Amino acid sequence: MVLTKDELIAALQKEVRILLHLAGKIDRAQLDYRPTPRQRSTLELLRYLSIMGPGLIQAANHGFDREAWSQALAEANARDFDQTMAVLASHLDEYGRIVGAMSDQDFRASMTGFDGQPTTRGAFIVYLVLGGCAAYRTQLFLYLKSCGREELTTVNLWAGVDPQPAA
Repeated sequence: MVLTKDELIAALQKEVRILLHLAGKIDRAQLDYRPTPRQRSTLELLRYLSIMGPGLIQAANHGFDREAWSQALAEANARDFDQTMAVLASHLDEYGRIVGAMSDQDFRASMTGFDGQPTTRGAFIVYLVLGGCAAYRTQLFLYLKSCGREELTTVNLWAGVDPQPAA
């Protein structure tokens, strides 16, 4: 694997911190915002993210269990904003626990991806979980911008911090 296990954990935890930073910018009156009728609302997006990463890592390790995924999604969809935020915050420790328990051999193990193509568990986690986290946080960033948060900049998106005030 190109990344070490510690680097992968740190990258996933950084994604959580950035997501929490961006989610902290949401006006609760706009939780139902959706850019188009068929896209997830802001709250639905956060609920999905509350299961996506850990659920996909479990799928990499044990195979995709549609019933368990559906149950986790139903539980996520029953959460309010504060509960969803608490679950997202718990990912900081959860990624360390579930990725930390994997061996180098686990990362190199072969599996079939959702596209039917062979891959390794490590590549699956990097592409689908780490890449997915970056993609979905970008979606949240764009939702925020669409809702009028014009002060947000790329430093909010990529570092999870507010920009330094101009001197």
